[in-house]
Amino acid sequence: MRKFTIRLKEINDVKEFVNTVSRFEEDVDLVSGRYTIDAKSIMGIFSIDLAKPIEVIVHGDNEARYAEALKAYII
Repeated sequence: MRKFTIRLKEINDVKEFVNTVSRFEEDVDLVSGRYTIDAKSIMGIFSIDLAKPIEVIVHGDNEARYAEALKAYII
């Protein structure tokens, strides 16, 4: 399992982020406050507060691959 903190600033960021994590075979969650949602769900992402940093949890072991794929969003 690998955790990252990201920020999604624009609608296009959300769309590109979902496209990126949808290519992962592993489960990917977003945690915002007390809410945990599926990161592959665009509707789920729009249900959380995007003004704040969001924690991404990738349930897998290929840390370098995840970091490379998500580098545009990591803060």
